[in-house]
Amino acid sequence: MSLEIARDVIRKEAEAIAGLLEHLDDNFTRAVDAIMGTSGRVIVTGMGKSGIMARKIAATFSSTGTPAIFLHAAEAFHGDLGIVTDRDIVVAVSKSGDTEELSQLIPAFKRLGITIILLTGQTKSSMAERSDIVIDCSVPAEACPNNLVPTSSATAAVVMGDALAVALLNRRGFTADDFAQLHPGGSLGRRLLMRVSDLMHTGENLPTVAETATVMETLIVMSRGRLGTAVVLDRDGKLAGIFTDGDLRRLSERGEQVNERPIRDVMTKNPRTIRPDAILDEALALCEKYQITVIVALDRTLRPVGIIHLHDILRSKLV
Repeated sequence: MSLEIARDVIRKEAEAIAGLLEHLDDNFTRAVDAIMGTSGRVIVTGMGKSGIMARKIAATFSSTGTPAIFLHAAEAFHGDLGIVTDRDIVVAVSKSGDTEELSQLIPAFKRLGITIILLTGQTKSSMAERSDIVIDCSVPAEACPNNLVPTSSATAAVVMGDALAVALLNRRGFTADDFAQLHPGGSLGRRLLMRVSDLMHTGENLPTVAETATVMETLIVMSRGRLGTAVVLDRDGKLAGIFTDGDLRRLSERGEQVNERPIRDVMTKNPRTIRPDAILDEALALCEKYQITVIVALDRTLRPVGIIHLHDILRSKLV
């Protein structure tokens, strides 16, 4: 029985969201234009469940490059209205369009001469008549059996807020790097902010050998470097290849006696490389795609300047 109810709720809310496509019109574009045109912040306000959705919308705006703040409609009458300036714009969320606290705020917004955008399920309501831009978020019915608890309507409001945020993100040319700048404390932000150069092994910690070195000489360098890898350089100091523990294991399995052979004869040619300024996600993706544990970082002259190991990325607790 519980599973049937859950499926019914999910189905109804999915249908409600799909229905929003039919409500999209020029008002949505006008809202995006108005927000882009403001020099202040987006004041997102609401009461009850709509207030909770408004808080989430404000958070999404702020995290995607549109400065926003949540204003609790009831607290606004006790001093919080002071955060609103004539440079701001208001996005109000109200299922009924007749929320008493929001309705009483409209005159204050009007006195400041700021634009009011209303997300509502009732486009013919009193608030809709007094708002500058009305976005239709109506749903056929709530997902609860009594058609009372704000379920589908709350979901519709937050999805429409997401649509506005992403449309604004696109208009601003907001990039992954921009996102990282706003999320420096989170794991995703660190992954986008940190570069290969922050973790790669360089200088004396970069195990290198000339391509004329023997396998035995290379193994000694690998042992000192403790990375299970040696970077092989040609006569010009450019990357010729790499030799890894895996290469040694495969040679041993074939029973080959290679200790005195030049490393160029048994090395892996054309290994995977990366730029030092690449983000860690790029290095991680290469490791996963090609099932490798080390990547050589090259400068613009194709000379190795470091090695990044999969374990370095994992130890940084970024995944």
